Amino acid sequence: MGLTLTGVACVAAAFAASSQATSVMASGNVDVISAGSLDTLMTKSVAPAFHKATGYTLVDTSGGSSADAAQIKNKVYVADVFVSASPAVDATLEGKSNGNWVSWYAAFANSPEVLAYNPKSKFATDLKTMPWYKVITLPGFRLGRTNPTQDPGGVLAAKALNETATAKHLPALKKLATETSDEYSEDTEEAGIQNGQLDASFMYEADANSQDSPFVKLTGVNLAGDYTITIVKGAPHTAAAEAFIKFLLGPTGQAEMKADHFGIVSPAQVTGSGVPSGLTTVFK
Repeated sequence: MGLTLTGVACVAAAFAASSQATSVMASGNVDVISAGSLDTLMTKSVAPAFHKATGYTLVDTSGGSSADAAQIKNKVYVADVFVSASPAVDATLEGKSNGNWVSWYAAFANSPEVLAYNPKSKFATDLKTMPWYKVITLPGFRLGRTNPTQDPGGVLAAKALNETATAKHLPALKKLATETSDEYSEDTEEAGIQNGQLDASFMYEADANSQDSPFVKLTGVNLAGDYTITIVKGAPHTAAAEAFIKFLLGPTGQAEMKADHFGIVSPAQVTGSGVPSGLTTVFK
């Protein structure tokens, strides 16, 4: 027997309701603690695209990865997702003695350490034509770097200075590696390049690109930030956390990272165990 007009209407209504249900967007926040070098990427690029695609709202708190990890351990931050600029930082959250805050993490991107500079600096031409390690020791040069106890980028900066000091027999670089007067938080460091209070500062290439700062490569050394991502123990918004990781490591998230010249690790490489079943297709 064929459907009556009433029956057809009911089927159509049911189909419309079903289609509407499948297109309903999620809602709520995902709390992400991320490396300070990702601040511009997260807030200006990823956040709006992620919200449009999923309905979730990204609430990002950024800072030095080591300092962020300490805030998680001390229960100052309640996080769903932690994005670090160094696997060594994740290790400080692993194991019983560290509170078991992290049992796994996935490496998904990298970016070389470079020397970003203010294009209006009186040393800008020197940086374009002379070795970077000679320019930063010129009288009056104002150099910035992050605190190595707070930020992995600061560790790389000190390593670049020390390695180059040994290779080029320049003890002045070793002195720069130990001075604290040139240490800044990431926000202050980036602002210093923008407003001219600093001539140059060590940072990741992707970070320099995101804020449109010219930079020179650190010839003679090969150092890079290796970005990792994980879900924090006790994450209050696990569904949103998984959705965020899938988005960031998916085509749209990777396209946003590539625009800032991040090196992409695809598929992301997992260390540890306990990856949620909803993410097993994302990692290898």
